[in-house]
Amino acid sequence: MADSTPDFEAGALTSYLSEALGETVTDTEEIHDGLNLSVAISTEAADPAYVLRRPNEMRQADSFNDVTREYAVMERLRGSPVPVPEPVLCCEDESVIGDPFLVMEHLDGEPVPLGSDLPERFRNPRARGDVARLLIDALADLHSLDSGEFADVCERRPLGEQLDDVVAQLEEATSVTGRESPVLWEVADWLRSNVPSDSETAVVHGDFRPGNVLFAGAERPAIAGVLDWETAFLGDPLTELGYVLLRWRDDGDPMPSLDDLAARYGDGDAIEELRETNERGLAPFTNRPGSPSRRELVDRYEAATGIAYEHDRFYRAFAAFMLATVWEDIHRHRVEAGEEYNRESHIDHMALIARSIADEEFPL
Repeated sequence: MADSTPDFEAGALTSYLSEALGETVTDTEEIHDGLNLSVAISTEAADPAYVLRRPNEMRQADSFNDVTREYAVMERLRGSPVPVPEPVLCCEDESVIGDPFLVMEHLDGEPVPLGSDLPERFRNPRARGDVARLLIDALADLHSLDSGEFADVCERRPLGEQLDDVVAQLEEATSVTGRESPVLWEVADWLRSNVPSDSETAVVHGDFRPGNVLFAGAERPAIAGVLDWETAFLGDPLTELGYVLLRWRDDGDPMPSLDDLAARYGDGDAIEELRETNERGLAPFTNRPGSPSRRELVDRYEAATGIAYEHDRFYRAFAAFMLATVWEDIHRHRVEAGEEYNRESHIDHMALIARSIADEEFPL
């Protein structure tokens, strides 16, 4: 494994980890550099054995946990029904690589990013059903934990405050990007007028999706671990169920017209990608044989948690609004860094989906 550790002296990191872990570190290699820098750590015993996570600039927002809180959340999850990588080390000494970081065990498995199909071995009806059930069961297990045990490591975010925070994030992002996003603001007004008055409180992952879940197994899928706990908080669990349901496609779901987007951005690769999304859904495997409907997912979640899923339009529209806002915020960071961003059409498309859900065009 070739050494490609960026931003800091690899030798200093190797020396520190060898002493802290009590075993010889033989190599380091960058896995991913986005919201977090992720580095694979190899030892004489395993290649790789661990993964290092160091927050990057985008993660400095108040909505993210710092690395010590993320580590503490993972520690509290140890021994729970929720599968997580074993947290191994939290280093707050910035002299090692310039910022605090955590180290966790490496797990074998594959995530399923937005727009992607399942790993080839799971592209059959039985496995698709298994994947759906595993996702809902893991979410139900998380939301069934005693939230009081996380009160000192997770902030409490009531639903109304969470919505206000996302709206403020959108305001800040568009003040930099210069985009007006009238449909998103229309959805924001609708959400403010339709916030459920009562909600449960649970441990919420904050970004629970197939892209943050490692799927392992040969013929039958299994969840090796749920990743990325920097967004964990105590709040309304139905925001998270809505976030999963947003990705699910049912037969007969309407497809927002792309004519205005094609006229605005040109009928190029981005619009062609959106045409495929319109046709196949945000997670294409969810509308293939064997995959359950949204209603079936809700029924399974309710049976496992005892939490009634009400106000469906709000929670799925809020999920689409949050996702569009995250993408707008990424656009903001690209602008501030002087980099190009070519996904404005995707933001506008997600805004259209949010409005369609609010208008009851995407019923449960």
